[in-house]
Amino acid sequence: MKKLYAIVAIASVIALPTHSQILKRISDHAKQKAEQKVIEKIDKSIDDATSGNKKTGSKTDTQTSNSSGEKANKEKSNDINDDNNLKNNNEPDLLKTYSKFDFIPGDKILAIDDFSRDNIGDYPVKWNTNASGEVVTVSDQQGHWLMIRKQGKFIPEYIKDLPDNFTFEYDVIWNQQYNYYSPGLLLYFLTGNNGKEVFDYSFIPWEKRSGVKISMDPDELKSPAMVESFDDGQRAFQNEVTTIQFNNKDKIKLHVSVWRQLQRLRVYFNEEKIFDLPQAFTPGKTYSTTLFEISGNMSNDKDRYLISNIKFSSGAPDTRNKLITEGKLVTRGILFDVNSAVIKPQSYGVLKDIANTLKENEGVKIKIIGHTDSDGDDAGNTELSKRRAEAVKIALVKEFGIEASRIQTDGKGESQPVEKNDTPEGKANNRRVEFIRM
Repeated sequence: MKKLYAIVAIASVIALPTHSQILKRISDHAKQKAEQKVIEKIDKSIDDATSGNKKTGSKTDTQTSNSSGEKANKEKSNDINDDNNLKNNNEPDLLKTYSKFDFIPGDKILAIDDFSRDNIGDYPVKWNTNASGEVVTVSDQQGHWLMIRKQGKFIPEYIKDLPDNFTFEYDVIWNQQYNYYSPGLLLYFLTGNNGKEVFDYSFIPWEKRSGVKISMDPDELKSPAMVESFDDGQRAFQNEVTTIQFNNKDKIKLHVSVWRQLQRLRVYFNEEKIFDLPQAFTPGKTYSTTLFEISGNMSNDKDRYLISNIKFSSGAPDTRNKLITEGKLVTRGILFDVNSAVIKPQSYGVLKDIANTLKENEGVKIKIIGHTDSDGDDAGNTELSKRRAEAVKIALVKEFGIEASRIQTDGKGESQPVEKNDTPEGKANNRRVEFIRM
């Protein structure tokens, strides 16, 4: 009997969780509760987009009336907060999650679309479709969003030419909580024009067309992300991958970055590189059509995709040649929070490329100059541009180990525009950071 008691006692001790296991369970539980709160908040926000906000067209208190993000005439207390954010957030942890992100946007912005010029409840004026959609607001997201929930194709008709080197970015929210049979969202880059034949439906698109299809389907367990390349209507190859970005099945928000360099295609979901394919585009073909597609019918009235913040840019990165040989590099790929000098982590690829060039040329010294658009007052914009230039210096020094003595900073505000400030594209091209070799 004593032996039996001893065995039971030992078994009880073995069954007890260790201290580390207990801490892990506590951490996991806290993480789950935090994620659930985010899920509930996004769910409510998207529901608002199709109910009260849609009907009234009014903006919520989390949205900004100025989508360009350059209003600099706020109270002094905001400047102090920005300085505190700069000190706290421009530590290496700010860019840590994007440490493998090597995306570099094109240096010339050709089109920006956040649907701010479209009325709530309408389909965007500069888009075409064989289905339906409407512009909505989302209470915890800035700006306007195009909500699509019907099978069909959705074409931004302002894109009429796809250069050999371009980048295409957009934000997408996917909401599907009640079933696992929702269709995927597809993005095409095609030869040919935007004529009626573009709306013909087939799994391998359109006879005699060549192109690339990028699909995301959070419900597809085996291949939630896929790229297909086809030449004259015939599939050349298909590549499927899984991704950690779809681990939360209830709510997905992605920043999608697509980068073409001649035949090469790179695709990123948030900070994760999903595809890097050296021969996705067919050489000698002229690509000119961009379109989104919902590949099937939504099976629940809660299902929808919301798209916004489209940015289409041209140009191939050539940091080394422009900075070292030409003596000047201009980038619009270093992004900041609204009315702030805090660098967004999506800027990592550009910063890393510049840092590598400086490391390879140790004798080179540079001056970083910030520029803004004309929104806000001149004095405020000048001050903001100076703080942003200083923020870039801090990131290069702390994150990449560049010696501070090699870098000077300045800011010109809105005083040196390269385009007129009367269009979103013009304003976006004026918001830039210059690197001058000294």
